[in-house]
Amino acid sequence: MSGDNWSRQELARFLKSRRARVRPDQVGFPQGSRRRTQGLRREEVAVLAGLSPTWYTYLEQGRDIHPSVQVLDSLARVLDLSEDERRYMHTLAHGQVANPQPLYERDPPEGLVRHLVTQLGQNDYPVYATDVYCDLIAWNQASAEWYDDWSAWPAEQRNMLRWMLVSPTARDRLPDWENDIRDLVARWRSEVAKWPRDERIKAKINEFSAISPVFSRLWREHDVQEHRSRVRRFRHPRLGSQTLWMAMMLMPDEPMAALVIHYPMVAGK
Repeated sequence: MSGDNWSRQELARFLKSRRARVRPDQVGFPQGSRRRTQGLRREEVAVLAGLSPTWYTYLEQGRDIHPSVQVLDSLARVLDLSEDERRYMHTLAHGQVANPQPLYERDPPEGLVRHLVTQLGQNDYPVYATDVYCDLIAWNQASAEWYDDWSAWPAEQRNMLRWMLVSPTARDRLPDWENDIRDLVARWRSEVAKWPRDERIKAKINEFSAISPVFSRLWREHDVQEHRSRVRRFRHPRLGSQTLWMAMMLMPDEPMAALVIHYPMVAGK
């Protein structure tokens, strides 16, 4: 069995199992003593999701059809899928997750992000966290020494990309500023493609374009790059020229947050 065929069959089995889990009275259908189907019928799922019953039947039969992201999310709503289940369904259908949502069930993880920065940041090297908008969520004291004192910036302007674009300190502290800003814009373009319906991202693109011709030019070039560990050179005000590794940790609980940790280069590497 080919990989694509296996994914279609697994998606079909998964949808059947989730359909059987939903009680008719949960979605407004009568339970009925004569109902032989456990859970919802196929045609009931189709009606609730705004789909053709025949088309949905084909999907549950594992036929070679291609549900859109919108159709899958409609099914997730009808079948009352958890975010874990919704991601799994998208992965089976498209090989990747579309519009991932937070996985946390109680407290938002921003407090956790700040706690991690505090715990990991008790050293001489920068640790900071950003969200998908490049807003700075938290940073340690060393970040002020290697980058800038972001606490002195107005709260609404504490944004890594904005800082790189408009702050003279960024060009002073980062001797490879041109490469660094090109890299950041390319990585951000790759990241925001995962959130096509986020209006705030579109507003940020317009904002950065308005304040920086450099951003406008780089954005038009359409360069993309996935997140990865990399080297960054610094011009430290006290230590002089320094080179650090940057490692990025993405958080599955909160897909919009990333933790960036710096550490010194190992001699001979």
